Amino acid sequence: MAAAVPVLLPSNSLPRPSHPTLEWTPKRYLTGPQPPPVDDAKVLEQELAAARQLADGKAVKKTRPRRTVDFNGGMGRWALLRKHRPNPTYVPCMRPAPPYIIDLLPPIAYPSNASTSLCTKFIHTSTNKIRCPVNVVTWTPEGRRVLTGSTSGEFTLWNGLTFNFETILQAHDSAIRAFQFTHSGSYLASADQSGIIKYFQPNMNNLNAWPGHREAIRGLSFSPNDGRFATASDDATIRIWAFEESREERVLTGHGWDVKCVEWHPTKGLLASGSKDNLIKFWDPRTGTVLSTLHQHKNTIQALAWSPNGNLVASASRDQTVRVFDIRAMKEFRVLKGHKKEVCSVTWHPVHPILVSGGSEGAILHWDLTGPEPTPLQPALLPRATLSQAHDSNVWALTFHPLGHILVTASNDHTTRFWSRERPGDTSSVFAGGGEKPPEVTDVSGQEDEEDAMVPGFSYGAGPSGGVGAGFGSGFGIGGGGSAGGGMDGPGPRWWGRDEDTPGANATPTGASGVGTGGGAGTPLPGGLSDGFGYRGTPFGADDAMNSDDFIPGLGAAEHLGNPPPPVGPRQSGPLPPQEDMWSGGGSGGRNEDWGSGDRGGRRGAGGGYQDRRGGGPRRGRH
Repeated sequence: MAAAVPVLLPSNSLPRPSHPTLEWTPKRYLTGPQPPPVDDAKVLEQELAAARQLADGKAVKKTRPRRTVDFNGGMGRWALLRKHRPNPTYVPCMRPAPPYIIDLLPPIAYPSNASTSLCTKFIHTSTNKIRCPVNVVTWTPEGRRVLTGSTSGEFTLWNGLTFNFETILQAHDSAIRAFQFTHSGSYLASADQSGIIKYFQPNMNNLNAWPGHREAIRGLSFSPNDGRFATASDDATIRIWAFEESREERVLTGHGWDVKCVEWHPTKGLLASGSKDNLIKFWDPRTGTVLSTLHQHKNTIQALAWSPNGNLVASASRDQTVRVFDIRAMKEFRVLKGHKKEVCSVTWHPVHPILVSGGSEGAILHWDLTGPEPTPLQPALLPRATLSQAHDSNVWALTFHPLGHILVTASNDHTTRFWSRERPGDTSSVFAGGGEKPPEVTDVSGQEDEEDAMVPGFSYGAGPSGGVGAGFGSGFGIGGGGSAGGGMDGPGPRWWGRDEDTPGANATPTGASGVGTGGGAGTPLPGGLSDGFGYRGTPFGADDAMNSDDFIPGLGAAEHLGNPPPPVGPRQSGPLPPQEDMWSGGGSGGRNEDWGSGDRGGRRGAGGGYQDRRGGGPRRGRH
């Protein structure tokens, strides 16, 4: 073919040879995030506020925006992605660069990648003005606040988005040793060192109190339908109580020493208890008989935790090991050795098969149970992530946010610390530094006098769910408020599925009935209750009662009302965070409705009854 084929297309549509010098290569995604534009009106407001303070003879305080981990941006992106993705398993690929922080999705979006749920990035340290060890910690049912119980008998409420102090309540006369919300989120039961059991409403109104044990109560756990709960005590007994009548139904005796923990199975009539006699016992709560006993530990069992699917139970012991047992075969599934001292606490991730344990040396270890079976060459499973200096003393309690993106730890060093997932392209975290000690920045803001509560440039009366912005990014990304709609049925199988016929303890069953599949969460039980997996709605409403005086509802004339308030210490201001960590955008507290299993009789949006013990009028400037 000597002659060329004639070209019938117009000349401007023909491809031209590329010139390397004229090619455009994208580079902007490699640069870090830029600071938001300066708002002249806000700067002017700050200058005027500073001038007013100088005129009044007060020291000018620096405005320090709070680091915020906001799940709304990621949940919104996840809801949109589930509608627009090309196939059910599609998830955008992440790049190790800071601009891709906003593309970080919730842990449920990565069902086959447990590494997205390792909460190793230090966020914040929250400390009471009156320092004392923190024994227990839990998220409130709607996931917006963190409740802690201390040895002083006080409940302290911390904001779950900006991690600042909200309120405090003298709930018990002795050290709080255990508390738990009902699965419905309607009530809170707590127990203390002197054996007293109390009921509270979500607004912290005390409903009932009575002596349950002769000695300290170490554990408390509700049944799946909230009709009963079990308590474990140093008097070597476990007692089962009818919740509504506050009546003792049965006393379980069989341990030879102090019972340190008790946990009710998430869906079945089965109790697991751990004792100072080194034994783990399984009980039938209907008959009070012992079903089985495990003898593997060589020292006191400090804590127990059921996996979300109910097939595995993890135990933490003073013999420096964490052991996981498969109750289907009643055999030891894993032995986790990595702590240098006794293990004090253990908890499961709500989405992935990740176990987190806290030790008396202050270390927090993450264990990934999706790994291979132990072999003679590798007999022990190594921790997936280690925070060797997370705390200065015993880590008494651990708990994950219900979505799995934040871990809260309570310690004997008087602090409550928040940890989140690593951010793409971030090399300055505690974990990246080899588990180094978190920075010593003590935050007692919100606990000082009214005159110190005003911050220039911040409007008064900001709600607790407002936040400064979604700028910390290690949650679900940076972005605007708005609740995330849609369900949470992630692509692919879930590890917590309750398929009893699935072979093997580490298999990934299909057809999971876990959280949010379809229109609800968990297995429905008689009476409209849930089996404990369903995430419940919002029992907390607006903080309208924060403006009242020192009266504590339900407690009558409290003893502390006549005492003078404690001296106020100066605020310990930390260094100003870098501009890369400061983003604009509010974080509303919207939740994904498919995570829960419907409303609960009109409790949603009930007025909060928290009282501010400091008194003196309304709190200003929630900062």
